[in-house]
Amino acid sequence: MRRSVPDTEAMEELGRELGRTFRAGDLVVLTGPLGAGKTTLTRGIGAGLGVRGPVQSPTFVLARTHPSLVGGAPLVHVDAYRLAGAAELEDLDLDFANSVVVAEWGAGLLDDVSESWLEVVISRRRGHGPGGADDPADGSLAAPEADLDDDEPRTVELRGHGPRWAGTPFAVQPQLED
Repeated sequence: MRRSVPDTEAMEELGRELGRTFRAGDLVVLTGPLGAGKTTLTRGIGAGLGVRGPVQSPTFVLARTHPSLVGGAPLVHVDAYRLAGAAELEDLDLDFANSVVVAEWGAGLLDDVSESWLEVVISRRRGHGPGGADDPADGSLAAPEADLDDDEPRTVELRGHGPRWAGTPFAVQPQLED
């Protein structure tokens, strides 16, 4: 499922919508360039889950746990950017079964953690928004950070893997062989 997100407020609202659907045991893996909106989306997820905040980047502590204020699952927010591998992730001793775990930069590190996960890929066009002088006609993504505006539109792709996401709008459809 692909969704256009026009600004940071809409990114946080998308997070709130997603957070209201998450339950204990859900794993969310966020991918996108620096400044793409991964933490903003997670802030919204925390609001949707009703957790104690503020939800901010866990870059220097690697993981933050936000307890629920409404009796639901806590949010565990992980920044896996500085982790050298899955063994270091394991050393964090995260409670995957009883929490909603949102991992920034977690692609490739969480392959054996759960049979189901929601992959969220955030991208944005080069330049200063669609139609700008350097807006690529081919839709290519990513750019040097200096060329990016905090409120540029983003594209968010949600891909649900495994039985938890089967039958949902996020489910990845199997590829047919030729």
